[in-house]
Amino acid sequence: MATYPLTKFHFQVEWGGTRIGFTEISGLDVSLDVIEYRDGASPEYSKIKMPGMTKFSNITLKRGTFLNDNEFYAWLNTVQMTKIERRDITISLLNENHEPVMVWKIKNAFPVKVQSTDLKADGNEVAIETLELAHEGLKIDLP
Repeated sequence: MATYPLTKFHFQVEWGGTRIGFTEISGLDVSLDVIEYRDGASPEYSKIKMPGMTKFSNITLKRGTFLNDNEFYAWLNTVQMTKIERRDITISLLNENHEPVMVWKIKNAFPVKVQSTDLKADGNEVAIETLELAHEGLKIDLP
């Protein structure tokens, strides 16, 4: 039997026990700063490199706009000075049996941007809204 790479079109998003459907998710990346160091007594004439602080990109989620479904905006409206409702989010890539094969666990996410759909009188597309989330951690699990 042939082995194929995973497809990226079958996934689910959960926050607070609720599953929400999205058409697109981006920004699931982690990067490390590099620290360069050399002390004056080192016999090497070059710097050593070591891992530094971890950085996470904002996550962008897109989905169709539904009548009377304003949860994105309600979440954004929880902002009060330095306080906001934070949520842990789980994004799962699913196989053909709807089982997770790769899971991204996002810690302490909060909305930093909500964008409504663009309007176009001669368009023939679904209205898409966008939610951008900042977060404090991303862990990738491979079940």
